[in-house]
Amino acid sequence: MKQKNAILSPIIMCGGSGTRLWPLSRAQFPKQFLALINDKSMLQDTLARLPTQHQAPLFICNEDHRFLVAEQIKQVNCSGASILLEPQGRNTAPAVAIAALNTLAKGDDALLLVLAADHVINDIKKFHQAIDIACIAAEQGALVTFGIVPTHVETGYGYIKQGTKKDTATYQVAQFIEKPTIEKAQSYVESGEYLWNSGMFLFKASRYLEELAKCRPDILAACQQAMANVTTDLDFIRPDREAFLQCANVSIDYAVMEKTDDAVVVPLDAGWSDIGSYSALWEIGEQDIHGNVLKGDVIAQDTHNSYLHSQNKLITTLGVDNLVVIDTPDAVLIADKNKVQNVASIVSELKARQRSETKLHRAVYRPWGKYDLVDQGGRFQVKRITVNSGAKLSLQVHQHRAEHWIIVSGIAKVTLNDEIIILKENQSTYIPIGAVHALENPGLLPLEMIEVQSGSYLGEDDIVRFEDKYGRIK
Repeated sequence: MKQKNAILSPIIMCGGSGTRLWPLSRAQFPKQFLALINDKSMLQDTLARLPTQHQAPLFICNEDHRFLVAEQIKQVNCSGASILLEPQGRNTAPAVAIAALNTLAKGDDALLLVLAADHVINDIKKFHQAIDIACIAAEQGALVTFGIVPTHVETGYGYIKQGTKKDTATYQVAQFIEKPTIEKAQSYVESGEYLWNSGMFLFKASRYLEELAKCRPDILAACQQAMANVTTDLDFIRPDREAFLQCANVSIDYAVMEKTDDAVVVPLDAGWSDIGSYSALWEIGEQDIHGNVLKGDVIAQDTHNSYLHSQNKLITTLGVDNLVVIDTPDAVLIADKNKVQNVASIVSELKARQRSETKLHRAVYRPWGKYDLVDQGGRFQVKRITVNSGAKLSLQVHQHRAEHWIIVSGIAKVTLNDEIIILKENQSTYIPIGAVHALENPGLLPLEMIEVQSGSYLGEDDIVRFEDKYGRIK
């Protein structure tokens, strides 16, 4: 068990784009925010499996995802949490450094439990037992990583070689190994000396910074400067951008864990997966008698060993085997289940063609609610807009488009130049080009409306904001 004076501070890393789970996962709404396993998002599941006794979590994410994180932790009543915004992704070594500096600035030399927001762990009791073991080692100055006991030969993970056994449940780290060839992975698993590298860590905030100072003083100096000039707004902590951009892009493994003499590993056998591909989702999903995992509106006949997921339309299959079929409102993926590790190459091609499907879903989430792009043409587009109770869109103006708003349900408070208009179900208004306007939901229920845009340019960047309750400037 962990010592009574141990203060556990969860640090939840919310970065990553999850390109191998496209089209479900996209740059503006990646896999950690999706409900892939149950009715909670992966981030929310990460919160739910934390030990009972811990400080309020600190989430690390980028600017684009800040309101997604805020909304999802609000949905599960996670009080007191903070959100630390990376000015730009610099990998895990700088991210954890600014988290450690933020912790110490509050007067706490806590044990940092560094977790990814997009992992699955089925046996929570074993997970907590491993954390208790790691806490004891970390209190004694070790930098602990959690190594996953392999269940099969896998080339998609890095490996950790176990060194000298330090006690009944921890080992000195002998070596970190990059993703191996199939032959090497086979030998690693057969030897019983190697674990998968989970990317989860536990150490004292001060100890991590001490080792970072020895191994990468340049990263520490940049992070110290970034946190010396930190600013806050709403629930967000913003390190100084220019200082943080001086950090090298490097992981904890490369920057510290491979160099320190105090790295230890705790083996973890708790049904772990990082859900790195659709084959991983198939493996952990509930399979029918034919080995299929079916999500959404699906009819499968003479179909075997397949993962079929519909968000939008009916999927029907007949006489197929080992397929992945993913349907979303604006894209469909059909792949051999053995090839799904290469889905990222499709995303790369879409990016090269400047296709919006790599970044956005048809439904786009905003801090005030969401919109769904229903239809579009050369000089028009139609959106279904949902505004949450009490939420308000920014006071803004468009230079190139006019808008018609039709209220479907709820109450809308509309600012149109110097006039305030209250609209109810089946009422509408017109926003001319150049009109200063805002939309607010003063009611207790969500506001649903249809927006018809028309004009010479309909891009989302045709917005000049004057006021915004969420601190957005673009």
